[in-house]
Amino acid sequence: MGDAIDLTGDGGVIKTIVSQAKADAITPTEDLPLVDVHYEGVLAENGEVFDTTHEDNTVFSFELGKGTVIKAWDIALRTMKVGEVAKITCKPEYAYGSAGSPPDIPPNATLIFEVQLVACRPRKGSSLGSASEERTRLEELKRQRELAAATKEEEKKKREDAKAAAAARIQAKLESKKGQGKGKGKAK
Repeated sequence: MGDAIDLTGDGGVIKTIVSQAKADAITPTEDLPLVDVHYEGVLAENGEVFDTTHEDNTVFSFELGKGTVIKAWDIALRTMKVGEVAKITCKPEYAYGSAGSPPDIPPNATLIFEVQLVACRPRKGSSLGSASEERTRLEELKRQRELAAATKEEEKKKREDAKAAAAARIQAKLESKKGQGKGKGKAK
């Protein structure tokens, strides 16, 4: 188990990594705000399970930052990577507060969730926008590469022309020296 991390600075949401994700695993972002999780929630005071996706092996999906889940989840899931399993301890003010969530969660209850981030995805419909943006970006990169290749080819041709010109000058000098050498030799 990892060290306990205070995500809110006031002890309101404590995360402890149970199982690390792979180093290159992705995290939720503005472009990937939809998350799929497996979880089990227990009451801190007695360890009683009040909700789980493990019994029917379902996945719970929601969008981060929309207020559809308790504050603690919005905070904690942003820090997780796909494949990571973490224990998240939530004080009442980051969970269901003084109202609780009857009948399973009493008022002012501290909750403990074991959460596995299964996936993060783009919003429905937004992937089209980001796909066209990505296409535009890739086309621009291709254009820049073609431009760079053309410039490189031009420079290569200039170098070859310069080499050929230099070789011709050297050849001409050698030819002229040969002619001068013969003339000098005859004079002696």
